[in-house]
Amino acid sequence: MQQAIRLAGFFAAHGVWSVADGETLIPMYAFETAEGARHMARYATEEPETGVGEARARLALNPDEARHAVMVHDGYITLPSGRTDALILAVRDYVNDLAMTLAIPYRNAAHPQGFAVHRPKFLDWRGDSEPDYEVLGESFFAGVEEHEMGDRVWQAKLDDSL
Repeated sequence: MQQAIRLAGFFAAHGVWSVADGETLIPMYAFETAEGARHMARYATEEPETGVGEARARLALNPDEARHAVMVHDGYITLPSGRTDALILAVRDYVNDLAMTLAIPYRNAAHPQGFAVHRPKFLDWRGDSEPDYEVLGESFFAGVEEHEMGDRVWQAKLDDSL
C-alpha cells in the first residue's frame, strides 16, 4: 500500500494546487502501471457527480490493469467543527487487494481568511491486517513532495488546527 498511498499523495497535492484559487476540482483518476508509469484522466462532466461515478467505476473495474490507483474528487466531510470542504481520495493497491479512503479538508479560497489545507483524515481501510498509519503518512507526504507546485501551496497554506 505504500506505493499506492505515495501515488495518492502526489495527486492530492495536485488537487490542493487546483482548488487553492477557489475552483472546484474536476474528478481525477490516476494509476501506476507495473513498469512504474503514471497516468491521469480527468472526468469533466456537466454534473460533477457524473464524473465521480465514472471515475469510481474505473477504480472498481481496473480496466488499465494498474498496480495502484487513486480517484480524487471534491466533496465534504463532517468534523467536530462542522461540514468542511475536502478532497476525497479513494486509494487502491490492486496487487495486495487493499483499499483506503482519506480526506484532505480545506478552507475554501472564498472564505474571509482565504484558502487553507488541513491534515489528512484516514476514513476507511479494507485489508486483512491493520494499517501502519505512521508509515502510510510518511509515504503519503513523500508523494506530496514529488508535486512541486502542490507541495509549495500545501506548505504555504497548511493549517494544523483541524
